[in-house]
Amino acid sequence: MRLVFVGPPGAGKGTQAKVVCQRFGVPQVSTGDMLRAAKAEGKLPAELVAKMSAGGLVPDEVVIGLIDGRTLEADCADGFLLDGFPRTSPQAEALDSLLSSRRQSLDAAIALQVPFDLLMERAILRRTDKRTGQIYHLKYKPPPPDAELETRVDDQEDVVRHRLATYEKMTAELLPYYEARGMLKRVDGVGDVDEVSKRIFAALSAS
Repeated sequence: MRLVFVGPPGAGKGTQAKVVCQRFGVPQVSTGDMLRAAKAEGKLPAELVAKMSAGGLVPDEVVIGLIDGRTLEADCADGFLLDGFPRTSPQAEALDSLLSSRRQSLDAAIALQVPFDLLMERAILRRTDKRTGQIYHLKYKPPPPDAELETRVDDQEDVVRHRLATYEKMTAELLPYYEARGMLKRVDGVGDVDEVSKRIFAALSAS
């Protein structure tokens, strides 16, 4: 099973990816994790590290190169789930070309859909306990009275709005790309983890 997970920040992709990977026995391939690991291991050029630190986008060919190497590893023999890539139609085309060169193809692109207002609520009401690192949510998972709470920079309202706007702009052509190829599975991402997981598996079984 070779899958792509698409969805805005806060949609629950990471949580659902773990559930799906466990079900199918395939690894979760996160481009963000790979880039951070490559940076930590000193495998990226200094100018690219500087660009990443400034919040700039990593060139597509760099990310595709990392994915190429990672998906050739033994644990990807029976498939994988790509989390965080592709985000644009040119990236999707590059991924298709890579897989086609191996006589492989994607099985589906899962798009988790969550209303904008709920994405905002999920993010801006998150708090972290400075002492333990435990993450709480003021509405859905209230912290204990003695918690020393702080708000991550990523969870501040203006930052969240910018991230969501950037996501919408980047992926405007991505969903139509996969829809035109009959691969797109739109899944309602509202509800508890088990509910959303059942919708994902139902969508995949209908392939």
